Amino acid sequence: MRTLTYWKTVARDQSNFLERLVGLLKEHGIRYCVIDGQAVNAYVDPLVSLDLDLVVSVDQIERVESLTQSTFTVKRFPHSLNLSAIDSDLRVQIQTDSRYFDFVDRASVHEVLGIELPVASVEDVMKGKVWAAQDSERRASKRQKDLADIARLMEAYPHLREQVPAEILNRLMK
Repeated sequence: MRTLTYWKTVARDQSNFLERLVGLLKEHGIRYCVIDGQAVNAYVDPLVSLDLDLVVSVDQIERVESLTQSTFTVKRFPHSLNLSAIDSDLRVQIQTDSRYFDFVDRASVHEVLGIELPVASVEDVMKGKVWAAQDSERRASKRQKDLADIARLMEAYPHLREQVPAEILNRLMK
């Protein structure tokens, strides 16, 4: 089974949410890249997730919010725009935390969920994972997944170990 077909089955995406969103971003020249778990999946053996996290070029965030409101359900949170669609379990979060904005400039194309998409550089993906693992406001289960993603990245890209603070390395060594 092809990756996209498998993923669409798992996500029960009968509305082509991913394809419609990517098409909308492309049609309007929106610069973006994949971050977080699906970005990790682009660099190492993938794990199944119903989440897709993106960051959009800082000067295009309000335009994206406006463009997506007529097609998708959009909810604004302090650090993200969350998009969903009827007949799809896919959850898309567009990060609005300014620390991520430069990731778009260093992104390159990789396969994600069976589609070629711009993905943050592996160094930026690690940086984002470290930030997430250090965020005490995140649920404990999310931080545990962040630690697992950090370990997965370090196994495949040993040079990334330099980016990981000692406190996180110590948590991984237990």
